[in-house]
Amino acid sequence: MKYYFKALALNLKSELEYRTSFIFSFISQIIIFFSYYFVILSLFTKFSNIKGFTLYEVLLCFSIVQFGYSFNEVFARGLDKFDNLIIQGGFDRLLLRPKNIIIQVLYNESDFVKTSRLFHALIILVVAITHLNIKWNIIKIICLLLMMLSAIIIFFSIFLLAASYCFITVQGLEVRNVFTDGGKHMAQYPIGIFSKGFIYFFTFIIPYAFVNYYPLLYILGKSNKTIYAFSPLLLFIYLIPCLIIFYLGVKRYGSVGS
Repeated sequence: MKYYFKALALNLKSELEYRTSFIFSFISQIIIFFSYYFVILSLFTKFSNIKGFTLYEVLLCFSIVQFGYSFNEVFARGLDKFDNLIIQGGFDRLLLRPKNIIIQVLYNESDFVKTSRLFHALIILVVAITHLNIKWNIIKIICLLLMMLSAIIIFFSIFLLAASYCFITVQGLEVRNVFTDGGKHMAQYPIGIFSKGFIYFFTFIIPYAFVNYYPLLYILGKSNKTIYAFSPLLLFIYLIPCLIIFYLGVKRYGSVGS
């Protein structure tokens, strides 16, 4: 892992070589993030709740999902841009090195400009919690931490699947965006507000519900089922087949040629 952190430091140093560009990009990310936030605020000027979920309950969900997605945008950018790595022949070079291939892909590229989104997600998380009358106990604290961790894991898993898809089509931008960026925008609201078909799909196929719905019900006191508090742990199980699919793609990869 020391090579990973060393590579992150080098990536940060390279981004700071163009400080003016970095600063303007950082500011633009702040504006983009708050546009998502103001959309939710605007929505709740017309409605007091959405299927029983109030503004700050939705913001709690929003902040956790945005935190997980932004974390991956910063530290798993190599997976998000995996198609470029294949097209430019960089993946062939990584395969020659005696290091874990996923770690190499991760430190191949990072985007520290997106740390602005991480900080803002945490700020909105704190704002939401302070406005909610939650009776905290040790299980609810653990549940909140598991939600944040599972948000990171689910987007990492989807990035892995999108990267695996690139072994078939090379460029998988459209499919990737449907489940990453599109999934993020949908998952920033509790899954329970959607129709049953959506709930089933995002519970059993892409399990956002174990990030932003079932554990949320427990934290907010809408359900007293303790099993909901630990449902985010299922994301660790979901990660396993995603890793297997990626390594199967690596095994069958035949190079882009020269």
